[in-house]
Amino acid sequence: MSNELALKHVFKKGTGKTPHTLLLLHGTGGTEEDLLPLVDYIDPEANVLSVRGNVSENGMPRFFKRLAEGVFDEEDLIFRTKELNTFLDEAAKEYGFDRGQVIAFGYSNGANIAASLLFHYEGALKGASLHHPMVPRRGIELPDLTDKAVFIAAGTNDPICPSQESEELKALLTEAGAKVDLHWESQGHQLTIGEVKAAAEWYRNTLI
Repeated sequence: MSNELALKHVFKKGTGKTPHTLLLLHGTGGTEEDLLPLVDYIDPEANVLSVRGNVSENGMPRFFKRLAEGVFDEEDLIFRTKELNTFLDEAAKEYGFDRGQVIAFGYSNGANIAASLLFHYEGALKGASLHHPMVPRRGIELPDLTDKAVFIAAGTNDPICPSQESEELKALLTEAGAKVDLHWESQGHQLTIGEVKAAAEWYRNTLI
């Protein structure tokens, strides 16, 4: 791990059989270790870059501040999204991976910052698997997301992300040109093994 890079993280070099780098982004209170077990399901041969959020909320790591449950601090969201995008540029140089082959896998707050990367930077991600995300911003023009692949996992009983939130996010990304798959589980806000397996199938069918 380089001490020069701005965000605490873990990097694991893949076997070289796939060009992809999996960017893992945890939920509120998580760490860079949380989502590492998902790699075995998704692509054990890929590079892995797992990042810890740079914001603390009552001691819990997050990727950006919020004003209340479900209410984002938009100014901080914009700043932290730029910070993460710059970090990815620098990490690609540091570790020698292809910057154009980054696939994000984010849960909850991590899914929101991944969605924000898509909303703000055309070249930030090749694709993204967003688990229980919300719409990061409204009323802005999205970049051209043609050829970007996005998987959204949502829970029909999710108290934090209502179903219309997931549908709206799908619509916004689709309007910008992305190919979006929306997967439903009869669950709440938790990350389930069912949605992880569905994401792995999406990844194999769409990105490999």
